[in-house]
Amino acid sequence: MHKDDKMTPNERLTAFMTGKPMDRILAMPVACSMSGLALGMTHKEKRSSALNEARAQIACYERFGNDLTVIEYGLHGVGAALGSKMSDPEDSVPSIMKYALDDLNDVDKLDMSKLELKNDKAFQLHIEATKILIDKVGKEVPTGVLISGPFTAAASIYKTENLLRATRKNPEKLHQLIKFCNEGLKMIYREFIKEGAIILLCDPIASGTILNQKQYLEFVLPYTIDLMQDIHDANGMVCYHICGDTTSIVGDMVKSGCDMLSIDNKVDLAYTKQVVGDKVPILGNVDPVETLILGDTNDVDLAVKNCIQKGYDSPSGYILASGCDLSGNVPLENIDQFMASARKYGKWPLNPKNFL
Repeated sequence: MHKDDKMTPNERLTAFMTGKPMDRILAMPVACSMSGLALGMTHKEKRSSALNEARAQIACYERFGNDLTVIEYGLHGVGAALGSKMSDPEDSVPSIMKYALDDLNDVDKLDMSKLELKNDKAFQLHIEATKILIDKVGKEVPTGVLISGPFTAAASIYKTENLLRATRKNPEKLHQLIKFCNEGLKMIYREFIKEGAIILLCDPIASGTILNQKQYLEFVLPYTIDLMQDIHDANGMVCYHICGDTTSIVGDMVKSGCDMLSIDNKVDLAYTKQVVGDKVPILGNVDPVETLILGDTNDVDLAVKNCIQKGYDSPSGYILASGCDLSGNVPLENIDQFMASARKYGKWPLNPKNFL
């Protein structure tokens, strides 16, 4: 437990979910992609072994006292397992160089068995990292797994621009591809839930910046509802996040059945509180780039203060978080400040005088 805290993250989360008092607000800078920085590791070094991935998360928790550790199955894991060719950069997240599916009409040729734990070495690595992490610090802090939603999983198999074209030109085959992804994700999610991880379902290609509301309702929400139900059937908990501007669909996102809703910095926190605050806890939404990566500690302090001021009285609860995963070369002192500001402005009981 961090020296400046009076409760462990597990104790704090339990209190939050049951309406009990806490020492401070829950605070989750999503220290996933960049976590290796806490040990001086590059992203390539971090992703090279289960032990390194777990060690990086443990180092972040020991330094920051953040309320969630995160394993990075990632947004391209489904595509990579099915044959999409990935880059291998030293200090950033791998990207797709060649897609597993060139022709959407060949969706029948995709092999679901490649997604099974026994056949996917990357999947095995992340499961092992989850086990190590929960064994080492699980008594104090919950572990989540960052993993794609159905539409983004489809975009890891079939090129995004072609995927978007197919919403008009070939919707039947596109539905078939998304359904395939959904069934694969259910199998993958269940393995992580079995180990005790919270699902961090991230579907950035479903963003309102890319899809309109009608497309979201047809090609994303029905599959997400199905996926959420399966997660709950497996006794899992899920936080739902879509990157970018989701203002037009934030009310629809809650219909998915998610346990918590995470919003990007592009979405107004006060508006989200008004629309869905009485339905689910809200996470957000300190700007991960302009504030946490490019800003200084004063910028971070102000951003945390503003977010708490907007979200603290959300009816179903508010969790301070970055608007998205922290990738790139984020200054570690900015995450230190994020947590220090959370302890300052989010001290319990929350008092508006603290952040006027």
